[in-house]
Amino acid sequence: MQTKLPELTIGIEEEYQIIDPESRELKPFIQKFLEQGQIVLQEQIKAEQLQCQVEVGSDVCRTIGEARQELIRLRRSISHLASRNGLSIAAASTHPFSSWQEQDVTEAQRYIKLQENFGDVARRMLIFGMHVHVGVPDKDLRIDVMDQSLYFLPHLLALSTSSPLWQGRDTGLKSYRSVVFESLPRSGLPPSLRSYAEYERLVNVLVKTKCIEEPTQIWWDVRPHPKFPTIEFRVCDVCTKIEEALCLTALFMAIVGKLIRLRRNNQAWRRYPRHLLYENKWRAMRYGIDGKLIDFGKAEEVPLRFLTLELMEFVDDVLDELGIRKEAEYVHTILAEGTSADRQLKRAEEGDLNAVVDGLIAETREGFD
Repeated sequence: MQTKLPELTIGIEEEYQIIDPESRELKPFIQKFLEQGQIVLQEQIKAEQLQCQVEVGSDVCRTIGEARQELIRLRRSISHLASRNGLSIAAASTHPFSSWQEQDVTEAQRYIKLQENFGDVARRMLIFGMHVHVGVPDKDLRIDVMDQSLYFLPHLLALSTSSPLWQGRDTGLKSYRSVVFESLPRSGLPPSLRSYAEYERLVNVLVKTKCIEEPTQIWWDVRPHPKFPTIEFRVCDVCTKIEEALCLTALFMAIVGKLIRLRRNNQAWRRYPRHLLYENKWRAMRYGIDGKLIDFGKAEEVPLRFLTLELMEFVDDVLDELGIRKEAEYVHTILAEGTSADRQLKRAEEGDLNAVVDGLIAETREGFD
């Protein structure tokens, strides 16, 4: 008899582009958004480093159905707010052609200090992400599951890719956001950790040596959240369509649920060296769902599409218990129709980059228009 899983609460953060629908360029407008939007969204709407970025965060959700309603509500609210000001929003991890050198910085001390510390590395962060929180109250279990989950991060990055274009050029990568973000220190795949105490010792050393002021300045692809009892998955590009975002959220829930079940049965997923895991992450960044990852056990390349089907088999026994089968199985649609990155590249080949922006705006609104 299988062990019953604990309730897995979830939360989703998304960062959107604020766009002028006539020029299709990014628009510095976050201060107006905050003034107008906080009446309705209160603490769920936030500024980011650049004035053309807006971040929203869901309430804590107990089911994927609640997460669906939250995402619809948040996207609809931000879209309506933008429309009232003659603007649009788009969910994609890079803008096809707007230049980072021309963006206005948010006048907040944390962002000013970020640019003082990192110069152009910080200034070129014209990227947009999605963070998925999965609640795991036990601290050591949180670290254990986080460490085992690293193997699957390239799979989910590939499924989320939405940043193939940068400064008006095809970068040749499906997730160029990952390249830009990894120029920051304390980013990318985290070190191997075996206990929460080990994580705390690491944080204390970084604070003591003035590498960071507090733990939120650790920007790993996955981390124990410094303030909430969650594993925060940060590896993904922001998904353009709501259904894609819910699919990735469901897959993160499924992976956490499955790894917890293995732990309760005195089993564990195999841990691999970081340099091997990074080979797979690079392939996911470069090729997305059309690439091949390495099966380290067999020492051979395997198509990402096949590995995704293997992942679905691996987590199958937790999908119904967590109530996420419908959302998780949307992955087959992603594999069949491509990711946002694939659709952007197709539009770029068929026409100009304005058509890419128009497509992003339209797809961001799917599900609530």
